[in-house]
Amino acid sequence: MKRFEELRVWQNARTLVKEIYNLNAHCKDFGFRDQIQRAVVSIMNNIAEGSESGTDAMFVRYLYIAKGSCGEVRSMIYLGNDLGYYPNEVIAQLISDTVNISSSLQKLIEYLKQSNSKAKQCI
Repeated sequence: MKRFEELRVWQNARTLVKEIYNLNAHCKDFGFRDQIQRAVVSIMNNIAEGSESGTDAMFVRYLYIAKGSCGEVRSMIYLGNDLGYYPNEVIAQLISDTVNISSSLQKLIEYLKQSNSKAKQCI
């Protein structure tokens, strides 16, 4: 298993964290800002925590949490657009980023489940 820092999905989540924090730098709606920032950090941190958990089954569990947080971030991006907090020109890119991260998480989940089932067949 790679270190989490080497996982492309973690790198992409880290980039998304920076983008969200930069967009919210001057947001006065502290409830909104805190919620989306907690959710986006959760994506990155759950990938890291899961990769360090010691088992593929635990890693998959954390990846599902990260995937859920990714959906929450996407929903908050739509809300941020509806409330006029984010310029229209960045919305499509942010949505695309969250969809790509979610897809990558799902692929990693499927890979880990498949490799785990293959290992069980060899026993």
